[in-house]
Amino acid sequence: MVITSPYHEHMLFPTPVLATADERVLDAIERMRLELRHQVRATPTKWTEGLPKFLTADAVAASNSIEGFRVATVDVEDLMEGERDVDVSEEDREETLAYQRMMIYIQTLLDAEDFCYSKGLLNALHWMLQGHRHTPRKPAGQWRKGPVYVTDARDPSIAAYTAPDAREVPRLMGELIDWLNTKDDAHPLVRAAMAHLHLVSIHPWADGNGRMSRSLQTLMIAREGTLAPEFSSIEAWLGRPGNTWEYYRELARRGAEYLPDQDVSSWVRFNLTAYHQQAQTVRNRLERSGRVWGVLSDFAEAEGMDERVVSALHDVAMTGRVRRLRYEHAEGLSLQQAQRDLRDLVASGVLTSVGRTRARYYTAGDRFPEQALDVARTPMTLVAPYPE
Repeated sequence: MVITSPYHEHMLFPTPVLATADERVLDAIERMRLELRHQVRATPTKWTEGLPKFLTADAVAASNSIEGFRVATVDVEDLMEGERDVDVSEEDREETLAYQRMMIYIQTLLDAEDFCYSKGLLNALHWMLQGHRHTPRKPAGQWRKGPVYVTDARDPSIAAYTAPDAREVPRLMGELIDWLNTKDDAHPLVRAAMAHLHLVSIHPWADGNGRMSRSLQTLMIAREGTLAPEFSSIEAWLGRPGNTWEYYRELARRGAEYLPDQDVSSWVRFNLTAYHQQAQTVRNRLERSGRVWGVLSDFAEAEGMDERVVSALHDVAMTGRVRRLRYEHAEGLSLQQAQRDLRDLVASGVLTSVGRTRARYYTAGDRFPEQALDVARTPMTLVAPYPE
């Protein structure tokens, strides 16, 4: 029985017992995550140093896109770097930078001592995310005061989900905080998936609940310690259009209102698929990035170029472009050095300059090594962790 009165105890969704197939997938995920950690630690090169930034930008871009704020990953990278002349709306810029600041803070918590979850922590994270949108009607950093609905993607006049009564939120969030701070026998990745479901179902804030729930999942995986947070997030996977649709469909299976007394095995299976395929994606990105760097290093050496220009060429191959500021920061150069290097690469036909003054960026020119572009653009094949 589900009790709806705010004066009675509620329960959270019970964590399901994993089936044999789930255990197999979880073992495979663990192996990939350990291999990734070993690869990253064993090859502390410039191209692996740039990967965390890309993955953070990809997670920010994807999670925001789920909520309708569409900024390309390469633009998010530029905004994170401090670029001002990025062709995005002011609203998208604010949402991107707010989410990035919150994600960076989450990344610093992976090894924080005396760490514990609290209502204050979650509300502070929410303020980082939504503070720029704070209004009396939609307060940031505090529980909502009224009802909140998730509307149907096909018809906004239909409520696909009605969250619990606002009077119940403090009690439910208290129960969730207690659960977060209490160890149990569930695998950390499963607990992180359950935390996501608990928070998004309670919907404690007037806005930003989806991104907060995905961020809590990332934080819990980071605290588990196998991989750094930027390698752990499944937000980029969730942000792919087909996966976003599946994500909403999976949440819709929980019902049109808060009904925690149910089996959520399919939710856990959905998240295990996400973990598995995101690990495959990161592993592939790491391998392709290394191969591209090798091709570009050989090219630079053959052309008598300084080795430092490889990082600029690598950006172009992997993301389609490079800006002066990004190259300057990556190599610790002065503005004049960075400008001179990029001007020389344009003069030799390796790069092409696009735009003027501060908005200028550089793309592949006629003499850019095709082999590097071929490797960077080779699509990967994702393996489905669960056989049909």
